Amino acid sequence: MDKDKAAEQKSRKIGTFICELCKLASPYDYYGNAPPFAKSVILMEDAFVMRDPFTPEFKHLTLGSHCSLCNKVVCVSQNCSLFYTKRFCLPCVEDNKDEFPAEIQQELLKRSSSGER
Repeated sequence: MDKDKAAEQKSRKIGTFICELCKLASPYDYYGNAPPFAKSVILMEDAFVMRDPFTPEFKHLTLGSHCSLCNKVVCVSQNCSLFYTKRFCLPCVEDNKDEFPAEIQQELLKRSSSGER
């Protein structure tokens, strides 16, 4: 990649994504559900997205989104959030686990018994 293109990509960063649970921090290029640099992609949620620095153009990485219940900014790590029709932070999932389908409840039980968050 030439210097001009690298400088142009850096200048497109619009902010820093910070997960409120694990404190993951990363610059992001776009917030929404249709990243302009990944034209064939429509996300199922408004999310913080960055260009994938490890692949050719038109690839992206989804960093995270807002919890649909408490509005906290959370990353997509399975230790921080769950996507089930909408994004939920794990504290909200725990507080409302009876509202989720049995399959999700089973997965949460497996995670907690294996020592995962």
